[in-house]
Amino acid sequence: MLNPYILLTTLTEQPNAWRRYFDAIDWSKIIDAIVSTVVEIVLFTVLFLVINAIGKRLINHGFNAYQARTGVSSTRATTMHALSKNVLGYTVFFFYLYAVLTVLGVPVGTLLAGAGVVGIALGLGAQGFVADVVTGFFILLEGQIDVGDAVTLGTITGVVTSVGLRTTIVRSYDGTVNYIPNRNITIVSNLSRSNMLALVKLPMRPEADLKHVRTVIDQVNTDLVPQIKAIRQGPDVLGLTDNGDGTFSYQVKFLTANGEQLNVQRRFLAAYVKALHDAGIDLPTPPLNLRQS
Repeated sequence: MLNPYILLTTLTEQPNAWRRYFDAIDWSKIIDAIVSTVVEIVLFTVLFLVINAIGKRLINHGFNAYQARTGVSSTRATTMHALSKNVLGYTVFFFYLYAVLTVLGVPVGTLLAGAGVVGIALGLGAQGFVADVVTGFFILLEGQIDVGDAVTLGTITGVVTSVGLRTTIVRSYDGTVNYIPNRNITIVSNLSRSNMLALVKLPMRPEADLKHVRTVIDQVNTDLVPQIKAIRQGPDVLGLTDNGDGTFSYQVKFLTANGEQLNVQRRFLAAYVKALHDAGIDLPTPPLNLRQS
């Protein structure tokens, strides 16, 4: 059975041992170290915030001056502008993190040396990331696509909203936002780098008075073409064409500014149909085909 005297003595000595331990701690030194560390971190934070702000201002100033030059692609400049700010942000954050870890006494050099060993283990898993970065670098270097371009990337068609080193963001025409890893971009179809074709096809009967049709078409072209600045070439009247299914169409071709082809096509189609109707020229309509499944 435990001696009560020994138990009482043990319980009495334990608080005294803890008290001597806390009394031996140099609290002023610890508080000074904590305050010094906090002050250093705050100063580094302010310093890197200032560096980041100055860097962004210099980048903005440089790209504003660059865009003011004649013959400079605004979409190209916008793409490189956004990428430059991203690179600046990542660089500043890396050095800020390095400074904070150093202040906290973390052996950054040892961690970096160990990261080389870990990097070998993660190398195979990072192949996709490396492929994204390399592909993204060449896409930007060669200027294949820029922000605002209408593109087709594989099965995705839409407008480019962001071009980065790892992913490219394309907004489809229905509003869907697509994040595409750069390594998956194998064929780039850029619809914004040249004039686009607008083809107007008017259904026509083979026995129609083609001379009269041509007169009406020419009159519409004379009246409407000066109003549409998006037309780059044409109109070229191709005339009566076999559609390959036993029907015929009277075709007129335009080359338009990129993105304006559908608008030009619709305006001229409406104007042609109205003018031909007013001239008494009947246009055939395809028969309604109702099928039951």
